[in-house]
Amino acid sequence: MRKSFFARWRASFLTGLAVALPALLTLAVIKWLFGTISSFTDTLLFFLRYCPMDPKFVYENGQSGLMLWYWSLLALLLAVILISAVGVLARYYIGKRMIEWLDTAMMNVPIMNKFYGAIKQVNEAFGGNKNSFKTVVMVEFPREGMYSVGFLTSEQHAEVQHKTKEKVVAVFIPTTPNPTSGFLVLVPEEKVIKLDMSVADGIKYIVSLGSIAPEQLAAKALPPSSSAA
Repeated sequence: MRKSFFARWRASFLTGLAVALPALLTLAVIKWLFGTISSFTDTLLFFLRYCPMDPKFVYENGQSGLMLWYWSLLALLLAVILISAVGVLARYYIGKRMIEWLDTAMMNVPIMNKFYGAIKQVNEAFGGNKNSFKTVVMVEFPREGMYSVGFLTSEQHAEVQHKTKEKVVAVFIPTTPNPTSGFLVLVPEEKVIKLDMSVADGIKYIVSLGSIAPEQLAAKALPPSSSAA
């Protein structure tokens, strides 16, 4: 039976939507990120307000306020250069001392030190601090028979081991797709399954909702299942 015009149109529309939606969402996210970051980085071009240049070549409304997109792009590039310069400086003694002074100053400011300390810890955990996460593991969570991927964070818990009479380890189980929050569970060592994937691959696996498999797992073919005779 031949489909009606509406049915054919509906099928074509849904197919086109499935093809175009990822690209449209990606462009929308990039536009939002650019606009959000530009609202901060545009302040780096404060000197444009005092130069003799005609405002219509600087601002969107020709007077003041939001800058034209190419000035925002210049401000973003300037921010990247400045951040890179800070990174280079942080490798040397004077830079390390300046960072220590900044940390000390921020941690001594009431209220602000709570936010600064929390953000710094999250940044160190997910920004490449090798001491934060040791190994990617799999544990039964949130109930027996159901597994979650997490990160082994510590193996030394004297008081807990004394109370439980068994060796337990600390495992952080991130939420997905936002891995900056999660659950800290203390699991008996023998119930922890260590995985071969790296910490970086583990984070990618969690953030992608499990759709991005680690390379070493994708490369290994599972042994063929033996069929019953």
